[in-house]
Amino acid sequence: MMENETLLSYFYFTLFNSQGLTRYVFFSLGLMLYVSIVFFNSFIIAAIILDTSLHKPMYLLISCLSANALYGSFGLFPRLLIDLHSDIHTISHSACFIQNFIINTYASYEFTLLTAMAYDRYIAICQPLQYHSIMTSKWIALIIAGVWIYPMFTIGVGVFLTVRLPLCGNKIVKLYCSNWAIVRLSCVSTTVNNLYGFFVTATTIFIPFAFILYTYVQILIICQRSSSALYKQKALHTCLPHIVSFVNYSIALFCEIAFSRYKPGELPEVVLIILSLEYLIIPPLLNPLVYGLNFPEIRRKMSHVACERTQAQT
Repeated sequence: MMENETLLSYFYFTLFNSQGLTRYVFFSLGLMLYVSIVFFNSFIIAAIILDTSLHKPMYLLISCLSANALYGSFGLFPRLLIDLHSDIHTISHSACFIQNFIINTYASYEFTLLTAMAYDRYIAICQPLQYHSIMTSKWIALIIAGVWIYPMFTIGVGVFLTVRLPLCGNKIVKLYCSNWAIVRLSCVSTTVNNLYGFFVTATTIFIPFAFILYTYVQILIICQRSSSALYKQKALHTCLPHIVSFVNYSIALFCEIAFSRYKPGELPEVVLIILSLEYLIIPPLLNPLVYGLNFPEIRRKMSHVACERTQAQT
């Protein structure tokens, strides 16, 4: 009885079993990805903070997107690298639920931030004369606060509902702790968890997704009606990075949501690994490159900071 209680006080990641010696290759690749994500996103944040001319709603939201990338990567990579380097792939309940909370809030933050950015572009392009009177510092502060607080609260309640479940197993068929993988281990009905999970998904993913689509339909209509080719070009140029981020993240997240519902063994392990990691790795790596390369103001500041560091070292 005591051995069973000790066993169930930990979760066991089963996907590491089949890695063999290749896990050291994956460890090196994971470490390189983590360092790259931290470097590029920190650079974007530093460029925006150091340049007062970039203290505008659009750039502040871009810096929040980079901060979320650092947050989500911190929830995934340190633990993942430890497991790849170790022969023991267990995690305590408390550490698992903390990782679960971080990864789920990261996923929700990404969509709510993209929603705030879409709203900013919608006001800038569809109501340009009212932009500065609408997007005041106070209103931006409220938007950013809402973007962070609402997912934190809703995901926190969801994790609490999962913590209270009695579990009849401890094997997680993933490389990290996810809410649905833990709920599957429950000995009792999970109807409340499922209903609440649908509510959270609807309010932090599907409704923001619909709003973002609406804003870009309106932007396309405005651009189509405009007779100025320069106006169209400028509008599309400022929206393109956001569209790339939105499409990339949407595809990655919806694949994760859809395929996470499959039972263990129904999909090849390599498919499970790729689809479960894509939304946690590709957006944090791609976003700083997309925004850094497409916005000349950020690109110039990043080049200036790089040159200053190079001169200081010489």
